[in-house]
Amino acid sequence: MEYRELLKRAKEKLPKVQSKSERFAVPKVQGHVEGNKTILINMFAICSLIGREPDHMLKYLQKELATAAWYEDKRLVFGRKLSSQMINDKVQSMLRPMSCARNVASLIRSSSVKKARLSRSALLVDINLLSPSKSNGTQNLCQAP
Repeated sequence: MEYRELLKRAKEKLPKVQSKSERFAVPKVQGHVEGNKTILINMFAICSLIGREPDHMLKYLQKELATAAWYEDKRLVFGRKLSSQMINDKVQSMLRPMSCARNVASLIRSSSVKKARLSRSALLVDINLLSPSKSNGTQNLCQAP
């Protein structure tokens, strides 16, 4: 057999490439208000989607929304009335640095640090080093949209 025939035969045996190009979207929070409390029912699903511990999300939202919060039977309960828009904005603001950290991580891994185990907090520190500088005119890779 000739090279061209072998190449053609090998290409026919390869599986067809199926590709999807979807943009990752975090689902909106689902919940309701009971008296003076706001109850979210899908926070554990959101945490598993974005790869964060529910306790980390709880701590972040408590700080950003300036209210007490706790978990009750797979539900997140806030101690005051909150709009779903406000909570969604805070969840999105939490994800902005995380997506930048992933981009920086892929750049670092592709360069030379393949075996190093990098934590997200270390990557967020590295992002600060990439912020715009007046002296050298570099651009920030992680600008918020």
